[in-house]
Amino acid sequence: MELYLGTGGFSYPYWKGVFYPPGLKPSDYLWHYARHFNAVEVNASFYHVPTARTFAGMLERSGGRVRFAVKVHRSVTHARDATDGVYARLFEATRPLAEAGVLGPFVAQFPYGFHRTPKNRRYLLEVARRFEGHTLAVELRHDSWARDPVWNAFRELGLVWVSADYPPLAGLPQSGLVATAPVAYLRLMGRNAAKWWDHEEREERYDYLYTPEELRPYVRALAERAGELREAWVVFHNTPRGQALVNLGTFKDLLEELGLEAAIVPPRPG
Repeated sequence: MELYLGTGGFSYPYWKGVFYPPGLKPSDYLWHYARHFNAVEVNASFYHVPTARTFAGMLERSGGRVRFAVKVHRSVTHARDATDGVYARLFEATRPLAEAGVLGPFVAQFPYGFHRTPKNRRYLLEVARRFEGHTLAVELRHDSWARDPVWNAFRELGLVWVSADYPPLAGLPQSGLVATAPVAYLRLMGRNAAKWWDHEEREERYDYLYTPEELRPYVRALAERAGELREAWVVFHNTPRGQALVNLGTFKDLLEELGLEAAIVPPRPG
């Protein structure tokens, strides 16, 4: 099992002095990031599909040391009015990554309001068909989807169920690690229950530091499935104030306790 560990995005100005050395140019952020982690989830593509030139530049700055999961544009998951052109641009834009062998899963994050209804099930099937020939990881934030029939359908379709860690709030899935394909995908969003729904800035909901005890069940689950999985992605989204950087180090330590190695060198505080 190949392990890919990283964060959701890398270009955070508030990481300057915490992770990025003072004076480091933003254009060198990815170069520095690639010295420590072997995966990143590209969030910018949720708001605007980059060009192939942009992704080629990211590939060059990373030195080919990072694999890229690419978030699907919001017109697919939120507005749900994506045109053929949106899909075509997404696949064309990521071509440099695919050709270099560093393209990871596409990640479709559906909102909490996307409940399991006949209409939404049909729509999700259509999206799955659009990504045939690609690896698609799907995050469904309403707990009506976290059911055996859905997971069985994902297995039949070759879809990757995104196992997302949320605060323990009603309506949010609390399913632990679920693997529906040879690829497992874990997104750790933090457990800041007080700010998940009630916040002024979106980043506030992710302001959280996991304890080793909270991460240990996921590490054990990965160890138990190591022989079944081709690869596992572990992506931390608790990025405010650099907690994700600390937790990646914790996760690596826990993996090593169970005999699993991750090709990352997380920065150490102090």
